[in-house]
Amino acid sequence: MPADSETRTWRPVGARIAGLIAIGVLIVMVAVAWIAWGPHIRANFSTSQRLTIVGMFVMLFLAWWAMARSRLTAAPDHVTVVNGYRTRTFEWAQVVNFRLRHGAPWAELDLSDGTTLAVFGVQGSDGRTATSAVREFRALLEAHSPPEPPLTPAP
Repeated sequence: MPADSETRTWRPVGARIAGLIAIGVLIVMVAVAWIAWGPHIRANFSTSQRLTIVGMFVMLFLAWWAMARSRLTAAPDHVTVVNGYRTRTFEWAQVVNFRLRHGAPWAELDLSDGTTLAVFGVQGSDGRTATSAVREFRALLEAHSPPEPPLTPAP
């Protein structure tokens, strides 16, 4: 468990690895096919068709990169959620709860304004790592929550 003065970051593990493997396999398959076709078939591809293939790889990489950069960061004075290409920062007081429902693809933050925010940085497919991240973040959330006022006995 990190001390209050430390910043802690959680990132998805399995999805990042699976995405890299998928991109790698796809590149190898296309390269092997391209070489196997021979020069007379490769010559039939127009420049726009070649650019389309490159563009598809770029879009695939950008989708993977969006997922790979997703994270949840707990700093001493704020919480940052990066989902894809969008970053949102909250004061600790704005965060009410953090949970990962059974079978859910990713965790959720409950916010003080009544909304819920998906947290792609903690993915259910990561199993025990995700469960541990939820426990750790909840402990930090509790440490940053204001103490409850003492109950006064009724007269």
